Amino acid sequence: MEKWRKLVQKSYTTVDQITKALNLPNDELAGLDKVFRIKVNPYYFSLIKKKGDPIYRQVIPDKAELEDCGLEYDPLSEEKDSPVPSIVHRYPDRCLFLVSPECASYCRFCTRKRKVGDAQKISPQFIQQGIKYIAEHPEIRDVIISGGDPLMLSDQKIEHILSSLRQIPHIQILRIGTRVPCFLPQRITTKLVRILKKYHPLYINVHFNHPDELTPEAVKALSRLADAGIPLGNQTVLLKGVNDDPEVMKLLMQKLLQARVRPYYIYQADMVYGTEHFRTRVEKGLEIIKALRGWTSGLAVPHFVIDAPGGGGKIPLLPEYVKSISDEEVVMCNYEGREFHYRQAGKPPAPPTCVRDIMAEALVAENDLALN
Repeated sequence: MEKWRKLVQKSYTTVDQITKALNLPNDELAGLDKVFRIKVNPYYFSLIKKKGDPIYRQVIPDKAELEDCGLEYDPLSEEKDSPVPSIVHRYPDRCLFLVSPECASYCRFCTRKRKVGDAQKISPQFIQQGIKYIAEHPEIRDVIISGGDPLMLSDQKIEHILSSLRQIPHIQILRIGTRVPCFLPQRITTKLVRILKKYHPLYINVHFNHPDELTPEAVKALSRLADAGIPLGNQTVLLKGVNDDPEVMKLLMQKLLQARVRPYYIYQADMVYGTEHFRTRVEKGLEIIKALRGWTSGLAVPHFVIDAPGGGGKIPLLPEYVKSISDEEVVMCNYEGREFHYRQAGKPPAPPTCVRDIMAEALVAENDLALN
């Protein structure tokens, strides 16, 4: 049996197991495995340094999950845009293809916790239906393969999905969304990478939320993917007590670039039931973007987005750099807060200093000299 499969088999899946492993009080997590599923594999569990740290908060249940704060089980209304069980078709030229119910560990803030871990809701039996739907819709040029985590499938199933999609003439781009390089880097085997590199153009979006997740094992897994010519992007979720600090987020983005991963999105946490204790105010995300822009490489600045409740899609948010716009100019501030003015096109300054006027004045002066 492969090493990664052995790690998955040894995952902590009950509060009793976690309570004993972390030496917590017996009633600390009582009953919390009855509401939302628990799963933490030994590799990721080993990254926990103390109770309540950023790794702990992401995978260990909390009594705050039981508080009803008016949040929803399907905050993005994915079911509304699901024409067949494995497909979410919201945007004009692309679709989400859910192929696996399993993850290497379960995030406590998961948007899809209503389905993840339930093979009846995200079933491999639905894969052929999804492929058929995609083949019958020529407007789809880009398929995002997700779950659960698609890289938790066997090599054979992954290859079947990729090869089937590649045979559809109108499919231009394949994308995989995965947290495996973070949660279970041992899964990124040389055999798996050989399969993936056969189906370019293939993009992979990984999911790291904290600098401590970029271990030597994780960086090695990312390097294998990058060496295979697979462009890597990262999607981070803004989480209270995990990464809601500009310096933490800056370090994460810089370490991702060192690992050849381009920061892609910072998501405002979705309004999913049981996650109110993770949510920050939107201003925090804007503060983080402002602390990145200009203060570190432009490559390290992702888009800050809210995936709009009710199925509105991703909406980008930016700090207010523009102070005013008129017919004559744009007044704006840079990352240091200094004010600058940019003249609008087609609005010559006064006094005239455009190139044509300068050349005309120079020609007149030249003629005057010649006459004298």
